[in-house]
Amino acid sequence: MAHLLGGENLSVSYATRTVLDGVTLGLEEGDRIGMVGRNGDGKSTLMRLLALRSTPDSGRVTKRGDVNVGYLDQSDVLDGDLTVGAAIVGDQADYEWARNPQIREVMGGLVSDVDWHANVHALSGGQKRRVALAKLLIEDHDVIMLDEPTNHLDVEGVAWLSRHLNTRWRANQGAFLVVTHDRWFLDEVCNKTWEIHDGIMDPFEGGYAAYVLARAERDRAASVMEGKRQQLVKKELAWLRRGAPARTAKPKFRIEAANALIADVPEPRDSMALSKMATARLGKDVLDLEHVSLDFLGGDPGQKLFDNITLRLAPGERLGLVGVNGAGKTTLLKLLNGEIQPTSGKVKRGKTVVTAVLTQEVKELDDVSDLRVIEVIEREKRSFNVGGKEFSAGQLVEQLGFTNEKQWTPVRDLSGGERRRLQLLRLLVGEPNVLMLDEPTNDLDTDTLAAVEDVLDGWPGTLVVVSHDRYLLERVTDHQMALLGDGKIRALPRGVDQYLELRESALAGSTITGGGNPVISASSGPAQAVSGASEAEKRDARKAKNRIERQLGKLEQQEKKLHEQMVKSTADSDFDALAEQNKKLKTLAEEREALELEWLEALEVLGE
Repeated sequence: MAHLLGGENLSVSYATRTVLDGVTLGLEEGDRIGMVGRNGDGKSTLMRLLALRSTPDSGRVTKRGDVNVGYLDQSDVLDGDLTVGAAIVGDQADYEWARNPQIREVMGGLVSDVDWHANVHALSGGQKRRVALAKLLIEDHDVIMLDEPTNHLDVEGVAWLSRHLNTRWRANQGAFLVVTHDRWFLDEVCNKTWEIHDGIMDPFEGGYAAYVLARAERDRAASVMEGKRQQLVKKELAWLRRGAPARTAKPKFRIEAANALIADVPEPRDSMALSKMATARLGKDVLDLEHVSLDFLGGDPGQKLFDNITLRLAPGERLGLVGVNGAGKTTLLKLLNGEIQPTSGKVKRGKTVVTAVLTQEVKELDDVSDLRVIEVIEREKRSFNVGGKEFSAGQLVEQLGFTNEKQWTPVRDLSGGERRRLQLLRLLVGEPNVLMLDEPTNDLDTDTLAAVEDVLDGWPGTLVVVSHDRYLLERVTDHQMALLGDGKIRALPRGVDQYLELRESALAGSTITGGGNPVISASSGPAQAVSGASEAEKRDARKAKNRIERQLGKLEQQEKKLHEQMVKSTADSDFDALAEQNKKLKTLAEEREALELEWLEALEVLGE
């Protein structure tokens, strides 16, 4: 694979803090790399350096002369006075760009619902993001760098972007580097993961799930991470094995490796025990919407946002809501919370219900902006019970990522992600029994998300989550429902995948039958393909499958030994040995990838 660009001994410091300390890395053709790490650890800084948008304090960035790099910044960089069309294609005539199938695909996937003649400054934040992304993707780049591309994208937009990136180049061509907190997206598009922490970069093979597994193995072998973080990683592994991602076709040896690590880990949450606790706190009645209709606020009379919907929330229920922008997800939360009243129908509220809502704006902290983090929590209580365990205010604050130093930071000086964490903590310690979260993953890094999920696992109440983050929805909720913009609410027995199928059908002009509140049958998905192979072909495939699994087992052992050697080489600062071991690891990864393809082909023949 040809080298495209790289950085050598990159260092960056701000005041007394070192963000990057002698980082060396490179991108080669075929690399699909996701960067993860805590907020403020230098992910965006490193991306700007590699894109030649900023200069390191020391070290250098090198780029092959003919390599073209495209870069999407987090901030809004479009000229607000331009029209949408001019911002994307410049002064090209319609017939010029419309004959290019790649440009047509990008336009259809990202900006089909945006007014082509509107000025950019008149667009919403999400529309501006999609216009900027479309402008980048219609251009011909060898390397694409995306800083939080999934921000403001809905579930469909994220799914479209993943498909586009997976098919944009051949497997051994082009490269992209992405910073995102969307773990489903990382798993879907990345073949490598870079973890940025403590001024250094640790590389891992595979997407987010493989990274979590490899990080757990590394931490266990080196014995350098504190027990709390190891438990969080193991719990995340338990979810990866037992949750929705494990239902896809994953190689057997990886599942067995995860099983060995999580053999002693309980289920992420004990649904039966939580349901009992929730019933004791809530009684049998929680919140019910009965035949509720709601006119569009400020719209024409009779134009309905909700049309005769019924929704009943049970004690301890964990509901995830997905839907198109403007379909009324946030409005539905306001109805449940009693902030607005329906045009017709009834909203029934249990006598003991205490609700709390995490809004998207987090303006609720404005009244405590002069207080310190620990003071905000201690104003509520000094000790708390979470999942049957007693926590002091300091321990609870620390569990969601506020170090001793950060606990004494004034609220006004917190970042967006830190404010979001603090507001969630503040809601939890107020002891509500119905918790509603509106896009809770905004501004949170992957480690903090895992910590938030861990807290929610032990929370015994009714939970309603609105989010475009399908990983979070499948992780913390037990079932999902969809708002498709037609005034109805639909159950999704097969989760987010079923929602995407419904949206594709709707966009293709198909009608979705059923009145009232139809429940989509779990058996309504596409029939599974039946293998038409002969018995002889199946016998050969079965033999090949068994042979490949033995070979994969041997490769796994070799990789494990290499990881142990790399830990030792890192501790001894033996970088020559580390480079050689990394080279061997890449060779093994290529062998494993070829074997996995053979393994999947054998499964297709067997019809498994």
